[in-house]
Parts: sequence; C-alpha cells; structure tokens
Amino acid sequence: MSSRSLRAGLALVSLAMLGAGELTGQTSRTGLGRLATPSELETWGAIIGPDGGGLPSGQATAAEGRDLYQGRCAACHGLTGREGPDARLAGGRGSLAGDQPRKTVGSYWPAATTLWDYVNRAMPFNQPGSLTSDEVYAAVAYVLFLNGLIDEQDPVNADTLPRIEMPNRDGFVADPRPDIVATQAPSP
Repeated sequence: MSSRSLRAGLALVSLAMLGAGELTGQTSRTGLGRLATPSELETWGAIIGPDGGGLPSGQATAAEGRDLYQGRCAACHGLTGREGPDARLAGGRGSLAGDQPRKTVGSYWPAATTLWDYVNRAMPFNQPGSLTSDEVYAAVAYVLFLNGLIDEQDPVNADTLPRIEMPNRDGFVADPRPDIVATQAPSP
C-alpha cells in the first residue's frame, strides 16, 4: 500500500469517527461536561470595575480570612503570600522600577476591586468560583492585610473595598477607547 493510499484511508477513518458521536446522540464531540446553568451564566459577564460597581453584599476582615487563606490559598501562595510555588501575592513594593520587579497585589495591582473580581472568578485554582461572597471578601481582606494595606480588623465590603488606595493606582495609562464597539453584521 502506498503512503498516499494510507493517508487517504486514515483521513477517511478520522472523518467517520468525528461523525460517529452525532450518530450516538452525544451532545458534544467529547461527550464530556454539561451545559452551564442560568445562574452560572449570570455571573460570567459581570465585571467589577475600580469603582466597585457590581460588588455583591457581604463582608469580612483579614482576621476572618486568615483560616480560609491558610486552608485554601497557602498551598499555592505560601503562608505569608511571599514564598509560594505559584504567584506571590505580597511584598515587592517599590520594586517595579528596579532590575527585578515583583508584580504582587501590593506592588502592581492598581485597584483592590480587581483582586475581588479575580479571586471570585478564578480561585481557588482547583475549584474556581466556589467561594461565597463573604469568603471572597475574607480572602481579599487577608491578602490586603499581608501587603500592609489594611489592618486586621478593618471591614472589607462593597463600600470599603473601592476606597482602599493601592500603591500602584496611578501606574497605568487609561485606554480611552470604548471596551465594546456596537456594530451590525452586514446582511448576506
């Protein structure tokens, strides 16, 4: 059999296998996963901006966040947020202009609300989106405390979080372009 015939045969078998899922009633090519629920879809498009618009009710302090952080965050980020195998969360203040800049929450992030949004969407790594609003506020409060930005008993909530002044709040240039440009698709 020539290599050309072999390739043609493999291509034909591959195409047949791709279509087999449809014949067996699978709803996707892999047959894995599930459809997102309406409540899951509601939060995916939400954006928490620097002004805190869209932050949910809830509240916590760094003292309340300590146990949560140690149980759900420290394995990746270290007990103090400085020694983890993954992204370091604390320290680095004043290092951005140096030879070895350290981009941490306390040195790089321009808005505390961005931290809430990120933790809410993506943490913990092995169960993203699994924290309640109070737990997100607790984790955020503890990380802000590790960076010396709040005291251990300061309440963090939708009202106080946007008012926390981050050290690098003026370190970014705003993009004046709109985020979304409404256009209509051309008619066929």
